[in-house]
Amino acid sequence: MNRDAATPDTRLAPSASTARVSYRTVDIDGVKIAYREAGARKKPTLLLLHGVPSSSRMYDGLMRKLGDRYHLIAPDYPGFGNSDAPTPANFAYTFDHLAAVIQKFTDAVGIDQYVLFMQDYGAPVGVRLAMARPSAVLGTIFQNGNVYEDGLGPIWEKRKAFWTDRAANEQAVRQTHLSVETTRARHIGTDPHVEAYDPDLWMDEYAYLNRPGQAEIQSELIFDYQYNLAAYPAWQTWLRGQQLPTLVVWGKHDLAFTVPGAEAFKRDLPNARVVILDAGHFAMDTRLDEVAEATQAFMQELL
Repeated sequence: MNRDAATPDTRLAPSASTARVSYRTVDIDGVKIAYREAGARKKPTLLLLHGVPSSSRMYDGLMRKLGDRYHLIAPDYPGFGNSDAPTPANFAYTFDHLAAVIQKFTDAVGIDQYVLFMQDYGAPVGVRLAMARPSAVLGTIFQNGNVYEDGLGPIWEKRKAFWTDRAANEQAVRQTHLSVETTRARHIGTDPHVEAYDPDLWMDEYAYLNRPGQAEIQSELIFDYQYNLAAYPAWQTWLRGQQLPTLVVWGKHDLAFTVPGAEAFKRDLPNARVVILDAGHFAMDTRLDEVAEATQAFMQELL
């Protein structure tokens, strides 16, 4: 942990890694939403929102680490993980809609106050959720969850071409996004320590991405992502006005969202704690203990 490292008294005891995770489903407007849950409901809640092309599975280790201290709940968005994946003809795959589904999910599972933990796609889903219901959010944690232009890596230029001319660029975007090479690179990024990464991380996601109908679903969300960038100024204004307690945990080897995106939070949230890790886009791939310790320190301060 390179910056604002957790103090020794926040380190997790070995016994903290044994919490049980339960795997459940709930119906939201006729769509089965799968979710993971750990910890007693009487304890403070962490709502964990995953990235692309992953699922709530990315939080399994963190939930086992912290489930003896907190209530943790992590849904799979429609089209992801073990949730239903209706076709785009029957479900609008936009970030507005995903946020609306997750808001209904929180109602259905009975959580009315929580700390938002957001990774990648979790940020545009979570910020929308927070703005729609600010009284529910006690604090925010961004793990390579970008809301600043500063954090956009060079790979976004290809996405911008797709947004400008969808017909001309869609096939190439699909082929790249669904390839095993891109799925692997999303995890490793520029990290020279490739031996630290379990290949199952991307091979499982690659298999998921190539299920029937996934190309269309992923394409819809990639195209809709342009409206997240357009919303950045409004989100930043909201963050600046709310001044919620915030932790920013960032893997420095991320190709999509670079370190300046983490540092930019300080412009609007001067009291935010920024932790830069020697990790990739999914920091918990290789730095689970550090992420857990930073989260534990943040939660202790907050509560």
